[in-house]
Formats: sequence, C-alpha cells, structure tokens
Amino acid sequence: MAAAARVMMVSSASNVTTTSSLLFKSPFLRPHTLTPSFNSRLLLSKKRFFNCRALYKPSIQTKEEGLPETLDYRVFFLDNSGKKVSPWHDIPLHLGDGVFSFIVEIPKESSAKMEVATDEPFTPIKQDTKKGKLRYYPYNINWNYGLLPQTWEDPSLANPEVDGALGDNDPVVDVVEIGATRGKIGQILKVKPLGALAMIDEGELDWKIVAISLDDPKASLVNDVDDVEKHFPGTLTAIRDWFRDYKIPDGKPANKFGLGNKAANKDYALKVITETNESWAKLVKRSVPSGELSLL
Repeated sequence: MAAAARVMMVSSASNVTTTSSLLFKSPFLRPHTLTPSFNSRLLLSKKRFFNCRALYKPSIQTKEEGLPETLDYRVFFLDNSGKKVSPWHDIPLHLGDGVFSFIVEIPKESSAKMEVATDEPFTPIKQDTKKGKLRYYPYNINWNYGLLPQTWEDPSLANPEVDGALGDNDPVVDVVEIGATRGKIGQILKVKPLGALAMIDEGELDWKIVAISLDDPKASLVNDVDDVEKHFPGTLTAIRDWFRDYKIPDGKPANKFGLGNKAANKDYALKVITETNESWAKLVKRSVPSGELSLL
C-alpha cells in the first residue's frame, strides 16, 4: 500500500444548499451543493466578501495520496468531475447569514501538524516538516483546527492595533472550532465565528478565530465571545494558553497575544475575516506579489 490512494466524500453534518449564486466577501463554505458565480456580489451586515472563482462544483471529495505520517502524504480536493481544486482558493468563504466555511486540517485530540501546502499546485493538505522531518505538536490539540478559505494574512501589512505586527503569509484565519465532534482531515464544516485571538508568533501576527460548527448541539446558545465563557467555561483561556505554550517544550519562548491578552468579540472577528479576505482577493488578482505561493 505504499502508494495508497483513497477517495472519500467530504462530510459535514449536513449538505449545503444556497438559494442564490451570489458571492460574498466573507468566509464560509460547505462541502456539498454550492454554486457561487464570478463577479456576483452580496452585502451582508454591511460587509462584502470576495470569491474569485468562476464556478464552484456542487460536491467536493477528498483523495488521499501516499500514507499518513509520511513525507509524501497529501490530501487533495476534487470536484464532482474528478478535477483537482484548491481548498484555499476554490472553496467559497461565506455561505450567508454569518456562516462560513471551515476546512479541518488537524482533528481535535491529534498532534500531527497538518496544513494546506500553500506553495504546491492545488494546495493539498500535508504534514508540515522541519529540516526534512515530520512535525508534531508536543501534545494533542484539544479542538478541531484549520482554516477559512479565501483569506490571507499579508506579510507586508502592519496591524497598528496589535503592536504593528505583520501578517504571517498564511491563509488566515486559523480557526479553532470548539464543538464536541472530532472532525476529519479535509472535512468542510459550516461554522459561525464567535471571537478572535491575536497571537504574535516571533513578531508575526497569526489570528486565531474561535468558532463553532452549526451542527454542534450548543451552537444555538453561543453567538459571541461572552457566550463562549458562559456555555464553554474556561475554553477561551485554555485556547490562549495552549497556543501560548506549545513551543516551550522545544526550547522556544512562549508566544504572545495582543488586544490585551484577551479574545476580541464576534464583530472584531468578522472584521479580521473581511480584511484578510480582501488581502486574498488582491493576491489572486496579482495586485500584490505572490512569491512562492501557489495561485492554482
């Protein structure tokens, strides 16, 4: 099975059906039944979100190539014709009504450091490496972790609200999904943002958006950062402390956090998503240099 390849339907708790073909300037998508169209626009909460792909196929599959926990392991995303698509560029960010697409890179209670390969064609998910060796967190992450598609933290932009820190050149918005269900690598979930943590990693700004899957039993109870503390007591502190300390076992200093070392509210999280989606739109339009980033 050295070159095992498995194809599986990307599952989320429910199919996504949109009632229009409009594209947004906000993040969120789900793996089934979505049909946004190029140059369409929609206003949502006075914010526009950009999707720059001409057509989005109604279903997405994932295809694993290679074996897990090897250097050649990749999880590719395929449309319903079997064509490779990019989870970063081709999956619409916003689904309407404040709901966004979240792509699971690292399932909760696992430690392999999986991430979208931003420098490879079609940006598959792979395990990160350092000096040719696979990377692992020193302990399991306790929440589903991944990204919002169609976002990018521009490394040329300094954020005056967070000590002038520059973006980290990754698809943003890292998402920490606090629901009870363990996701799967490549799974696309519908989530709603609840808050944002401004992590500063070696001088670079690395946003962490706290969100919850709409399929979680408590999803209707939490709509902002204060609700998280009420219904998931201690979770915000646990997330901050986990990301603050995870590099310490490797002999590195603790990460820092801006914004008073606290989680900002939902409106601020939406602001971060909007700004990073705008940065992504400039990137794919080649209005800013892409460097080694893949735009396929």
